[in-house]
Amino acid sequence: MSYLICFTTTRSKQDRFKVQCQILEDKIIGAVHHGELEELAYLLLSLIIWPFDKTLYRKVNYYLAYASWCQFTSVGQWWAGCECVLHMDPEERRHLAREHMMVIMNHKYEIDWLMAWILAERIRMLGTTKIYGKKVLQLIPLIGWAWWFTESLFLKRDWTKDKQIIQEGVRTAVEYPDNYWVTLLLFPEGTRLTNQKLENSHIVAKEKGYPIMKHHLLPRPKGFAYSIQELKGKLNAVYDATVVFDDGYPSLMDVLHGKKIMSRIRARRYEVKDLPDSEEELSEWLRNLFKEKDDVVEKFYQTKELDRPGFRIPKRYNDLVMHIFWIIVTLVPLLFYLVNVLFYGSLLHKAVIVLVFVLVNLLAKFMIGFTQLEKGSAYGKVITKKKAE
Repeated sequence: MSYLICFTTTRSKQDRFKVQCQILEDKIIGAVHHGELEELAYLLLSLIIWPFDKTLYRKVNYYLAYASWCQFTSVGQWWAGCECVLHMDPEERRHLAREHMMVIMNHKYEIDWLMAWILAERIRMLGTTKIYGKKVLQLIPLIGWAWWFTESLFLKRDWTKDKQIIQEGVRTAVEYPDNYWVTLLLFPEGTRLTNQKLENSHIVAKEKGYPIMKHHLLPRPKGFAYSIQELKGKLNAVYDATVVFDDGYPSLMDVLHGKKIMSRIRARRYEVKDLPDSEEELSEWLRNLFKEKDDVVEKFYQTKELDRPGFRIPKRYNDLVMHIFWIIVTLVPLLFYLVNVLFYGSLLHKAVIVLVFVLVNLLAKFMIGFTQLEKGSAYGKVITKKKAE
């Protein structure tokens, strides 16, 4: 109301503009960058709905998560023209988007996660995709916070604490209602592949008599084994997904620059009830699975072929429409604001705007840095005494 009174009593154009700027400045933090609007919505949901109705919270959260994450898939699919071909047995493929699942992925590339998200978007499971991730990931602005609000599993690499986190995380995953099918995305290698980590992985494998792999690190089986033990009788299937690219090692910067990328995901479905029961047997099963992954990747590099029929799941327009909506909602007010600052704003005002853009640019580079191979976690770089034993 005070804004309205002030606006109607000011006479000059410059004064009216100042009032408009005050209004916009009060709204700019929450309205210009829709990601912050979503984080505010997550927070309100947590405070208002979560204590009384967790099922309703998760249903609403599905759409909030989709509204945020689909912009990554929109940039990948519609801006860069990325394509993802699913290589999978037709009989197994019919189970997709009809059950909760754990997906075991390799972590050889910078954007393997994006290809998984593109596939999840096409089968309508993007909004309920959860990750097993290191704790630091939840600190990433916007996307990390969204992972936290959507109940992803953030591990501390302290088994005493991680055991409880996994137990609670997998329990909540299977509590989601039907038609809100959850994907638990697990990268058992624990970090992205680099030459140094691969060499160290070979040393440990030789010492312990494990399979030697050319394209993958030894998987960390403890969290996987415990998850399966907790999920038996609650989850139907585990999906093995191996991502490969037709050309080189694409990066997130390639996607942002509009480079068309062709990816392929070779997938298999395993019934949880058919998996071993003990931690030792599950660990061996996982290592053998990764050896199979490695053989698949090696053969693909040599022949450009996979051992499952390829299927292109059609793109949907949902992520594109959502992206355009947010562009209109956020960029139109922002452009109006910037043009007015350019012509009527004070020098201090303009300096603040420049500073904000610099900070946003630095934040974007910081977030992209998390995807770069050379900036992966330190896990696997050093062989500790404990690992070598």
